[in-house]
Parts: sequence; C-alpha cells; structure tokens
Amino acid sequence: MRWREQLVFEGGGPGRPLTVVDGDAKVSSSPVEMLLLAAASCTGADIVDILKKKRVDLQSFETHVAGTRREEHPRRLTALHFTFTVRGDGADEVKVRHAADLSFEKYCSVMNSLAPDIRVTYDVTIA
Repeated sequence: MRWREQLVFEGGGPGRPLTVVDGDAKVSSSPVEMLLLAAASCTGADIVDILKKKRVDLQSFETHVAGTRREEHPRRLTALHFTFTVRGDGADEVKVRHAADLSFEKYCSVMNSLAPDIRVTYDVTIA
C-alpha cells in the first residue's frame, strides 16, 4: 500500500493491478467499503463454487452487503446483512442457503477473520 495524496492510497498483490482506497471515500471506496467488498467476493466465490458442484447451471449471481457500524470510535462493524440473488437452472433457496452457511461457517477466510461478535444475516432471492 502506498500513499498518493490526502487520504488516497493504492496497492495490490505483486504483479497485479493496483487498487485505490480512499479514507474519505471521495475518489474511491473507503477502507470499510473495501472490507465489505472483500466479504462479499469471498462468500460469493465460495457460493458459486459450491453451487457448481451441486450442478447448478448459473446464469447470474449477485451479492449485496450492508454493514452497520458503531456511532462512537472505533466505528467498527457490528452487523452485516447479505442479499444473494441467484439465477440458473437447478438453483433453489435450499441449495443457496446451504452454500452460504458453508461459506460463512467454514470456507470464507475473510468472514472468519472478522470479530466473532459481528452479527451476520442473509436473504436469498432466486431470480
């Protein structure tokens, strides 16, 4: 991670494109938004992989995640709510919920790195 100006930083894995992070969220996502994106993409990758193993022919998959933060400092996350929208042959709520539960409880390293008292809920929509 390298400071560019004001509260804008850029960084990334060796040899890969740089990601811009803005502490003021004016020119790019904020650090907390990046954490939400990391949680959404980590669980999303798990769910897509698990659904493929369950022979779901995915046509689309979207994750929306909203976080609740404390008002006082540190303004850490206290709750996360995910909405998974899935479209594909063989997709049903039972399969998606099973995949999500496995991701949250076992596979997603991002979610399992967060404080254990963060309340996590989710909804599933089959499109």
